[in-house]
Amino acid sequence: MEGVFLGVDFHARTQTVSWCDTANGVIERRTLDHRTDDVRAFYQQFHVPAVVGLEATGYARWFHRLVEETGHRLVIGDALRIRQFAARRQKNDRRDSELLLDLLLRGDFPAIHIPSIASQEVLRLLRYRHRLVGMRTMLKNGLQAVMLSNRVLRTSRMRTLLWRHQLENLPLTGADAIRREHSLPLMDELSARIEALEDELHRRSQGDSGVSLLQTHPGVGLLTALAVAHTLQPLSRFRRARCVAAYCGLDPVERSSGDTVRFGHISKQGNRLLRFLLIEAGRSAVRPEGDPDLRRFYYQLALKRNGSIAAVAVARKLLLRLFCMLRDQIDYEEFRRRGRDARRARGES
Repeated sequence: MEGVFLGVDFHARTQTVSWCDTANGVIERRTLDHRTDDVRAFYQQFHVPAVVGLEATGYARWFHRLVEETGHRLVIGDALRIRQFAARRQKNDRRDSELLLDLLLRGDFPAIHIPSIASQEVLRLLRYRHRLVGMRTMLKNGLQAVMLSNRVLRTSRMRTLLWRHQLENLPLTGADAIRREHSLPLMDELSARIEALEDELHRRSQGDSGVSLLQTHPGVGLLTALAVAHTLQPLSRFRRARCVAAYCGLDPVERSSGDTVRFGHISKQGNRLLRFLLIEAGRSAVRPEGDPDLRRFYYQLALKRNGSIAAVAVARKLLLRLFCMLRDQIDYEEFRRRGRDARRARGES
């Protein structure tokens, strides 16, 4: 491989860069301070296009844009797999940057997929909405505790107007009254923000045929469809459906040796929000008005194991279904028809 290669050990305030021009084979090193050094000028000195490699890390979005704007090629590496290449126990910034450079020069750099700018925007909005919902839930739980502490033992569901009416008319004093006075406006503000975010996500989904196809499956709403579509694109990265389950962390961990075969819980690697949305969508899909096959599978497994394990297993099946629907560009009815035809063919053979 010919050209200029740079291994970057990136931190929020500094970065250590080891680089090599294959024309002369000389390896150089420098530490940049993001607060005082001109990072853009440093990267502009290299002939375009150089290859810049760094581990997947947070707080580096500005650096990703800077590298692309200077015309260089940016590759992001799997931090866990990169660490497995380290031969020494000692770990510091210099050795980390040299390791990244060595992997680039050898062609062994474990690059990961970087979503498109549009997909990154949608996924960030989904994560932001999820945080706002968590904040609203925390406030609701706190107000529920206030009501229980004041002998309101039987309340309606927290989403209903009756619950709100009970809370507003509850005679409270002291800290509980202050808590109610502050929490209710905050909940209303959060609800308005969440609704605005959902409107924005709906606007971004317009014209996306894949998202529309996924929403035809029972239990799958806009949020789940967006998360699946923008996380898995491009679908050509996956050789088969089972690779998708592993990519999303829904594959079981295997610890087998010799004649002993052991499968544990799921690996939980990949997009955590996507797994959460799939599990919630799976719970909706097994309702009476949902998918009969998933419902049957859920209750059979729940009787053998428990409801939590069955819900995760349904989420995995649902993910594989959605992948097939996206790959073949078919809706739910067509997916069901193909499944029935395949079962008949197996019965005839």
